Amino acid sequence: MKVLITGAGGFIGQALAAALVEEDKTVSITLTDIVEPAAPDSSKPIIRCVEADLTYQDTCDSLLTKDLTHVFLLHGIMSGAAEADLELGIKVNIDATRQVLDTLCRANPGVKIIFTSTTAVYGPPPSPGFPMTEANAPSPTSSYGAQKLISEILLNDYSRRGLLDGRIVRLPTVLVRPGRPTGAASSFASGIFREPLNGEKSILPVSKDLSLWICSPRTVVKNLIHARDIPAEKYGLGSRAVNLPGVTVSMHDMLAALKAVGGQAALDLVEEERDAATERIVESWPAKYDTSRAKQLGFADDGTLEQTVQAYVDSYGSKKT
Repeated sequence: MKVLITGAGGFIGQALAAALVEEDKTVSITLTDIVEPAAPDSSKPIIRCVEADLTYQDTCDSLLTKDLTHVFLLHGIMSGAAEADLELGIKVNIDATRQVLDTLCRANPGVKIIFTSTTAVYGPPPSPGFPMTEANAPSPTSSYGAQKLISEILLNDYSRRGLLDGRIVRLPTVLVRPGRPTGAASSFASGIFREPLNGEKSILPVSKDLSLWICSPRTVVKNLIHARDIPAEKYGLGSRAVNLPGVTVSMHDMLAALKAVGGQAALDLVEEERDAATERIVESWPAKYDTSRAKQLGFADDGTLEQTVQAYVDSYGSKKT
């Protein structure tokens, strides 16, 4: 198995690479990002790390070779950043993605592509609490959602034509991410836990009544690997896009989970400071999904919010005394 992961400098890319090595010690993996990504410590002998700007054709030609068996497309300009810089979002989320797909059509037709999309492809639900499914028409109200939807449509058509074998997974908000905040509008959700559990202040920029569709990093990685292994015929003649399982939680739920794990001292480090731009983007995302299709395809359910937060503490520690 020979794998390429784009956008591999991020946490999910790093966790995915480590999981692939754990699964198969003989796998060959190339990690790429705009800045040369690191390799998981335990897997350096079989991982190649490359600084790569996928907007350049020469770069794509050198990376997207005929011997690849799987390509995980994780690169992208995230929701908040894509909204702030439309041109950059189009360049990375649409133009670079199309260039990757077109290059693979020529160099490695039929290769499996696992493309990470987003539930931001949907606009607000028809009514509060309405459980969205893949049958609901996407109507994004952010540039990020629109850009991801455009790439979804292109990969779907290439798959229909037999040019590539695409698997499109719409990710929930991933929580809790370690490391520094990302350009995602929902980045604050991880920050609500990460910073206070590290003894630092965090900002809650949205109403406590707002809810999110979330999933733990472990389950996201598990489901990315599962997407790789689904027989193409199981998707049928319809869309390759699948809404991944997750859990609906409100900001009240998140703050209660923070207190349960980190105590009142951690909770006191969260400051409410509403940000209209962030709130407008995030509140447009549906917070509840019917994931029957994902389950029929064998994708894994996530655990509870409390289990997710505890797993983060077990892995990365807490300054709670």
